[in-house]
Amino acid sequence: MKTRYKIATMALLMSVFACDLNEEPYGFYSEDNFYKSASDAESAVDYAYDALTFLEYSRAIFYVGDLPTEECGPKGDETADNQNLDKWQVGTFSTNRMLGNYFKYAYIAINRTNAVIKNVPNGKFEQDLKDKFLGEAYFLRAWNYFNLVKNFGKVPMHTSVVETVSQTAAPMAKNLDEVYDFIIADAEKAIELLKVNQALGRADKVAAQALLAKVYLYIASSKEHNVPQYAEMNKDVATMYQLAAKNAEDVIAGQSVYGFENNLLSIYDVEKPLGKENIFLLSMDRTGATEGDYSKISKLFIPYIDGATIYLKNPDNTYTKSHDGWSVFQTLTGFFNSFDNSDKRKTDLFVTTTYDASGVVSAQYPGKIVYPFTRKYIDPNFIGDKTSTKPFLIRFSEVALTYAEAAGPTTESYALINQIRNRAGLGNLTPGLSVDNFRLAVLNERSFELAFEGNRLYDLRRFNKVSQVVPEASGITAEQAAFYPIPQTEIDLNTGL
Repeated sequence: MKTRYKIATMALLMSVFACDLNEEPYGFYSEDNFYKSASDAESAVDYAYDALTFLEYSRAIFYVGDLPTEECGPKGDETADNQNLDKWQVGTFSTNRMLGNYFKYAYIAINRTNAVIKNVPNGKFEQDLKDKFLGEAYFLRAWNYFNLVKNFGKVPMHTSVVETVSQTAAPMAKNLDEVYDFIIADAEKAIELLKVNQALGRADKVAAQALLAKVYLYIASSKEHNVPQYAEMNKDVATMYQLAAKNAEDVIAGQSVYGFENNLLSIYDVEKPLGKENIFLLSMDRTGATEGDYSKISKLFIPYIDGATIYLKNPDNTYTKSHDGWSVFQTLTGFFNSFDNSDKRKTDLFVTTTYDASGVVSAQYPGKIVYPFTRKYIDPNFIGDKTSTKPFLIRFSEVALTYAEAAGPTTESYALINQIRNRAGLGNLTPGLSVDNFRLAVLNERSFELAFEGNRLYDLRRFNKVSQVVPEASGITAEQAAFYPIPQTEIDLNTGL
């Protein structure tokens, strides 16, 4: 969990630039006296991680990455902004508050990492701790810029901490190469500085390797499929695929901490956030004082049934308790039906029947349960609306799928994808596929394996398939499908744009 007193200290730090006092107040923190100890530096890193848990950023993972796809649709009384995302009303996107907040909080996170990168090297503490804090900061800066470029394409480049109003007007990147070269350099630096050290809510060397693999794959497939802006990049597709495979293989074969879970439900066990699958998660716990410390993500995916406690039946005929929800992200029938009926990702990870405390059926789909809902976000030990459910930001299975797609139909790739399919109760993937058909098969497998984890839109974008797969997006241009527009408020505020 985050420590809020550290966050308050950093908030005080950010206010110093407006102060001009003759006498330094007692307890006043500035860059001259804040980063001297390891504890100070760790507080600054915590502050950078904290930006990821803002509601406008953490919830937007699903609003921006899943809602505008064929996976789910919004409840009828969702805000106009969210309805417009789902319906691909592109004319409204420049003033969409969800997109505007996502953009803004990415840069808040970036500015906090820039402060760490600037100040930690001068601290008076051990070099190994400096390396750890700097490595995490480089990872977070790369992570946030990757979120931005996937969504908005070319973006303003804030490469140093903003300390004055005049520094807020950063220039737009010249092209996607500039953005991605910056991301790649940061990820490489993170890999160099970090060690393998699984910790809840924090990134380690494996997370940085996985991120870099994702970055190279995104470039390779986007350029190969002639996605706007990517088609003009000064990057060789084959080399990008090779580097994606190399970094993914470093994760798969280069360590022993992370790996496949044998049981699907174990991946999403809220009490096992440090399971083998979980490479990077946000730190949220039901005991937190404010939302962001705790999570309400489960409420978004679970339908409203009767406002009471519900029970879900497990494959071993035991029961798991849950609250019901707000019906925000409603699984679309076509997506649910696209799963093979023997796929455990359908039979075990979707709920179509709920029970009462005595094991009697209380609701079913279709009926009182208006859509089949995912079990990926369930906390049986919820406290009111407070849960420990978290976004799954990087999973080992995603890295395995990244390797398979990047390497193509090799023996190792088939072994990895078949391990994922066999765990789900399915047979092996058709052997002997061509490179193109194999990569399409991996794309299809990702839609099942990574459902409701904020990935689907980006997979469709890099394959240039948004308007083909999402009915609401038919008729939009390739550029509109590939990127959201820079928010108008940012254009109004940033003279550099």
